[in-house]
Amino acid sequence: MTKKANVLDAAAMRRALTRIAHEILERNKGVEGLILVGIKTRGVPIAKRLQERIQEIEGVKVPTVELDITLYRDDLSYVDEKKEPQLNVKEINEQLTGKKVILVDDVLYTGRTVRAAMDAVMDQGRPSQIQLAVLVDRGHRELPIRADFIGKNIPTSHSEIIMVELAEIDQQDSVNIYESE
Repeated sequence: MTKKANVLDAAAMRRALTRIAHEILERNKGVEGLILVGIKTRGVPIAKRLQERIQEIEGVKVPTVELDITLYRDDLSYVDEKKEPQLNVKEINEQLTGKKVILVDDVLYTGRTVRAAMDAVMDQGRPSQIQLAVLVDRGHRELPIRADFIGKNIPTSHSEIIMVELAEIDQQDSVNIYESE
């Protein structure tokens, strides 16, 4: 892979997440009934960062949970039938029924990850709404899914790869475009 461009550095990522936090609060008229659901892996630290931003703005800690969608994916060649798909909840055991669920992920591409996440959430309860916040929307949807909150739109070709690096996982914050070879 060849690096083509850095599209977000740490400061730009911080500004984008602050803007998304404000947009979430504005659209939902505050924090009442909100729950942030981070899609594993990189959606989880992004959700926690949004939680921190919202707490700085509103003074309220919005519940945040971690969602593992592995067993809901449609691209698995084999799923162990003995394992029940589970919503993987860390820190807060929160009911989703009646809540405004904000799904959080790093990159929106085909829409298949979001579809799997919505299936997982619906198996856990009946939220009043499901909204989607992503750091990067790169286009190329295969399903009719759109993000409600977007950090940055980055039109890409199918041969390009968006790599999101987060300090919590990768020891640095950046979003880069790579060309596959």
